[in-house]
This record gives sequence, structure tokens and C-alpha cells, in this order.
Amino acid sequence: MSKVEVKKAIAKIEELIKLALSGEEVILTENDQPIIKLVPMQPNLTQRPPLFGSDKGIISMSEDFDEPLEDFDEYTK
Repeated sequence: MSKVEVKKAIAKIEELIKLALSGEEVILTENDQPIIKLVPMQPNLTQRPPLFGSDKGIISMSEDFDEPLEDFDEYTK
């Protein structure tokens, strides 16, 4: 966790933003009192799985998935 006085933070805001984006907690203070916490809007988007095709290789269908079930033979004849 980094604590930085607001007046000093202005000069190194780019560095503080990079720290916050990397996951470090950055607190801006005024008169030794915390007033602002820098946090990313959306944490680590690179770990989000792809929406389409994310289950490829996990889910499969058998060749006869749409064939009538044997349990219902008496109802289909």
C-alpha cells in the first residue's frame, strides 16, 4: 500500500496510476488523513475467459443425441 500526499501525487500521477492498475492499493492523503483511494475500474480483464467457444473440448454430444429414447418406444408405436 502506498500513501502519498495529494500535492506530491500531482507530480507523479502517471506512476501512481500504473501502481493502482498493477493491483497495489494507492491512498492519497491530505494532512495525514486518507481522502482518495486509487483503484482500477475493471480489475485485470486479461484473465476473463472468451465468451464464445470457452467450453470447446469440454462439452460434447453423442452421434445419436436426437434419436428417440428406448424408454418411450411403447408410446411411439
